[in-house]
Amino acid sequence: MPRYKLTIEYDGTPFVGWQAQDDGLSVQGLLTQAIAAFSGERVAVQGAGRTDAGVHALGQVAHVDLTKDWDIDNVRDAINFHLRPQPIAVLTAERVAADFDARFSAVKRHYLYRIVNRRADLTLDLHRAWRVPRPLDDATMQAAAQRLLGKHDFTTFRSTECQAKSPVKTLDRLDVARDGDELRVTAAARSFLQHQVRSMVGSLVHVGEGKWRADDLAAALAARDRTRCGQVAPPQGLYLVRVDY
Repeated sequence: MPRYKLTIEYDGTPFVGWQAQDDGLSVQGLLTQAIAAFSGERVAVQGAGRTDAGVHALGQVAHVDLTKDWDIDNVRDAINFHLRPQPIAVLTAERVAADFDARFSAVKRHYLYRIVNRRADLTLDLHRAWRVPRPLDDATMQAAAQRLLGKHDFTTFRSTECQAKSPVKTLDRLDVARDGDELRVTAAARSFLQHQVRSMVGSLVHVGEGKWRADDLAAALAARDRTRCGQVAPPQGLYLVRVDY
């Protein structure tokens, strides 16, 4: 049975998240419907990451098994036809080995968090970034972010509803860079806990505002206590950029 790897882009604003749920539209659910519409098969669509409601993707990855050996361009175009007008697009479809797994074969996931640091309200970036009106010291945030790198127990930055078996993760990258009014926080690891990136970003904003020092961020990590998290950044600024295999 042929296995297809799909690379997917979506605006997460109207969805309850990636995972199919009973209480609203999901990216996974709409992909399942679109694949059934063109192939006649209702099959499981397995994703690399379960993005939350409001979170976007530039390069989400999923795999699906279909009975027929379809042309890969036809797979991409047919799914996109049946997805319209939803803000989801399959960028590429590829044939992969039967043992490829979008989730478990991944070796690194890359996320971007966008902060617009200005007094004026958002217009073009509404629902696509977090507006922080108070001045942020990006250099201080960058220095503090390096205190979170490496293998740690990230309980402080983990949702209380996270279903991961262990809170221990290895954070390979966490960088803060400014471009005009925009701060871009980039994070990379093999895998992340639920709300980990948003929790780290929210706490880094405390540092940038001068409410915390780098030592306070390190102490919060060491506490392994969810109540020590500074704040959780809203979902609309977060993007799953790509997944490495």
